[in-house]
Amino acid sequence: MAPSPFSDDGPLTRHVASTEVSLPEVHGSVAVPTGAGFWRKLFAFAGPGYLVAVGYMDPGNWATDIAGGARYGYALLSVVFASNLLAILLQSLAARLGIASGRDLAQACRDRFSRRTTLLLWGLAEIAIAATDLAEVIGSAIALNLLFGLPMVVGVCLTSLDVLIVLYLQHHKFRYVEGLVVLLIAGIGAAFAAELFFSKPDLAAVARGFLPTSQLFTDREMLYLAVGIVGATVMPHNLYLHSSIVQTRKYGDSKESRREAVSFAVLDSTVALSSALFINGAILVVSAAAFHGTGYEGVADISDAYKLLAPLLGTTLASTFFALGLLFSGQNATLTGTLAGQIVMEGFLNLRMRPWLRRLLTRGVAIVPALITVAFYGERASGSLLIFSQVILSLQLPFAVIPLILFASDRRRMGQLAIGRWTKAIAWPCAALITVLNVWLLWQTVIGWF
Repeated sequence: MAPSPFSDDGPLTRHVASTEVSLPEVHGSVAVPTGAGFWRKLFAFAGPGYLVAVGYMDPGNWATDIAGGARYGYALLSVVFASNLLAILLQSLAARLGIASGRDLAQACRDRFSRRTTLLLWGLAEIAIAATDLAEVIGSAIALNLLFGLPMVVGVCLTSLDVLIVLYLQHHKFRYVEGLVVLLIAGIGAAFAAELFFSKPDLAAVARGFLPTSQLFTDREMLYLAVGIVGATVMPHNLYLHSSIVQTRKYGDSKESRREAVSFAVLDSTVALSSALFINGAILVVSAAAFHGTGYEGVADISDAYKLLAPLLGTTLASTFFALGLLFSGQNATLTGTLAGQIVMEGFLNLRMRPWLRRLLTRGVAIVPALITVAFYGERASGSLLIFSQVILSLQLPFAVIPLILFASDRRRMGQLAIGRWTKAIAWPCAALITVLNVWLLWQTVIGWF
């Protein structure tokens, strides 16, 4: 594995060779023991999946899950489950691409497409990352407001300081970044385990909620929420991220070593995404148990949900745990946004920028519209901005999914690790479904504005 050619004393940006590895400062930095047993190897490969899973439980998911549970009870759990299966499929393809070809998704696009197409895809990816960062900024600011009463403007500004934590951890050891992410995921999971205990959901109704309902095709508003859940769940920047960070493992170059690495990477992401399924499902279940059938079916705002949980569930801890989970969620997603931004810029443009500068630029793009909205339109408008960020993500998603499936199917690039006929038969219809649903969601949202 090639060491990083960039020193801390170099210029802010630098052109790199076309054969440069992805995230050179941490590429191949996590050792994989040779001749070790299954569990030791699993532990060595575990980590990237959890960084990816963070994007599936960020604040952008909360509004759709809360609204879905409050209005339709447990019925949309089937959509949460289906979205998670879709995420597992797409992330497995991203991991396979990174390990088999040695290129992340952004680099693969630059290798395959024209300069003009590459620049277009880069621009769309940057917009998606900025939209993701916007959701994280707003979510964290709302949590700080709910927990400590900080004005939203102050909370938005404070979220920019987390860049220091990210850069410090990444500079010292990539495993520290993964460890912090797992710790925060555990905190979110613990918070919602407590919420489930307080809300006492109907377990039989929860089980029935995992079965698809025909109401999805007869109730237009329910379908709209279902599409929103799918759009908020599958994040385009996660595909770029995963195809890169799986290469932090120091596996061998042989066909057998790469095949083993793919197997462990897919297992890692599948287990990690199960935690995202639990948390997203728990948000919807708590909302259903607390608000559905109680006269609060119209609850969709995160702040309103926080204020109503304590009186409806009979304990102030319900609201506190809810806000803590939101804070952990926003800060966790920040870590992956930093890495995704670096991967996208280096991969598409063959250009390296100092991580601290790249992070400040991305944060600035997110903070400026958040500050303007809160300052001029009040704290309530932050909810609309959160929804708008998810619409932007939905619009960009097909431009990441379609190239991913195209590259993962290419035997010239992937060799024997290219996906087979059956996987392609599942992946391409999923890409078509994502495209149709997200275009429909965008259209409905635009109509709603006018």
